[in-house]
Amino acid sequence: MKIVFIGDSITECGRDKADPQSLGDGYVAILREKLKNLYEDVRFEFLNRGVSHDRVADVQARIQKDVADEHPDICVVLIGVNDVLRKYDAGAALDFDAVAASYEDALKQVKACGAKLIAVEPFLLDVPSKRRLRADFNTLVHIISGIAGQYADAYVPLDEMFNGVSQSVGVAAYSADGVHPTHRASRLIADNIIKKIKLFL
Repeated sequence: MKIVFIGDSITECGRDKADPQSLGDGYVAILREKLKNLYEDVRFEFLNRGVSHDRVADVQARIQKDVADEHPDICVVLIGVNDVLRKYDAGAALDFDAVAASYEDALKQVKACGAKLIAVEPFLLDVPSKRRLRADFNTLVHIISGIAGQYADAYVPLDEMFNGVSQSVGVAAYSADGVHPTHRASRLIADNIIKKIKLFL
């Protein structure tokens, strides 16, 4: 059972890009240990293909090399937050139509290679420095959830989940900057993706 994870820094999370087997120390590594303990009789192979700073179009351009050419059984896609971030921290253009087209094409490419597709919703926690992003981010999530509903075999609504749990525990338990998850948050991400992976085992 080969599972490829593709996305941005949330997926990359310290992986050594010089080592194709490196999983980093984020949700992918946590998920690996949990799945191997749950299913000792299943032979898993995990590939982390997260790249920091990637936007949707960057992942779209990498699907053939990093996903299709690996012939995975399952592909987990978590991407989108940087499309909004770059508008606010770098003045980059944010064209939602272009983002939607790139995301749809990326998911189509994954489906075309025969993998089960788990689309993971990007998330943004409520820290003061990121509140001005929320309106645009809501639009992004609406686009991603709609397209995922057409192509994905399973969908993980992380933004909804994190904004729920952080109200009772506090945002700092899950992210210092609203974007990058703490270890506690990474465990939650892993747990929620595992629930969907189980559907295909």
